[in-house]
Amino acid sequence: MTTRPATPDDRAFVLALADRLVSFDVPAWRSKAVLADGDRRALAGWFDRTPAGEAMLIAELDGRPAGCAYLMTLVDYFDEQPHAHLSVLAVTAATEGRGVGSALIDASIAWAKALKSNRLTLSAFVTNMRARGFYERRGFGGETIRYVLPL
Repeated sequence: MTTRPATPDDRAFVLALADRLVSFDVPAWRSKAVLADGDRRALAGWFDRTPAGEAMLIAELDGRPAGCAYLMTLVDYFDEQPHAHLSVLAVTAATEGRGVGSALIDASIAWAKALKSNRLTLSAFVTNMRARGFYERRGFGGETIRYVLPL
């Protein structure tokens, strides 16, 4: 297992992973298509502009792309300090459970530390129990929950 920065050649692989990001029961007021399109748009945007303070990492298993992590820097609402944020973590269905996600978390932590960030944040849908369980096993803990009232 290796991780490396994404290159333009990884674009199609990364964009294809957007559908994996909605492989759970989404909230009733959301549609999988809209969520996947939003993720695909954000991921494509990274390849289009490769902004400072952001990174796209690729995990390879047996020399083949197996997952990606999209990282950015956010500013905390409460203390107004910048911190590392893992915006997207996705692995292929064929490599799930083989350590790809953990390798990407480790690489994300290293990226955050290199930025001198004092934390790494991420978000997960409350209905995505698989992802939430994985993140909690890796040491992440909940801080807030966003409530939505569809109108």
